[in-house]
Amino acid sequence: MTAKLDLFAAAPALIKQWQRASTELSIAAGLEHSLNELVKLRASQINGCANCINLHATEARENGETEQRIYLLPAWREAPCYSDRERAALGWTDALTRLSEGQDRERAYDDLKAHFTDEEQVKLTVLINIINGWNRIAVGFGLYTDAAAIRASAKAAAA
Repeated sequence: MTAKLDLFAAAPALIKQWQRASTELSIAAGLEHSLNELVKLRASQINGCANCINLHATEARENGETEQRIYLLPAWREAPCYSDRERAALGWTDALTRLSEGQDRERAYDDLKAHFTDEEQVKLTVLINIINGWNRIAVGFGLYTDAAAIRASAKAAAA
């Protein structure tokens, strides 16, 4: 896929600020790294964002996630390899990412409340919003970049 434009050339200050803010907020969320990556990967699957699927599957693997759990993520409801806490987070991710489809947000929220503190609920919700934002930017502009290049760009934006 060929990108429609170069984000950093078109709006360098804004994109660097978005990249820096989203990275800082993701870190500040302070949830388990494996949970962060599963949530980012799941939202990216729903949104069909090849760029973010590639990045977050790579990062999940590098941080010890198993191939089985990565491959079974599209079928997380049926797969026995996710904890109740992870299932609650994935259900909330599905509900928020598919708002227009009328997902059962009440049930997802009840599950979320059972496994996350109020603060963690907010942190997870912000994380879900960040990845949905990146998905829309990447899919909208046809972006696909190697995971190592994305990380290098994020490191440069943070400096």
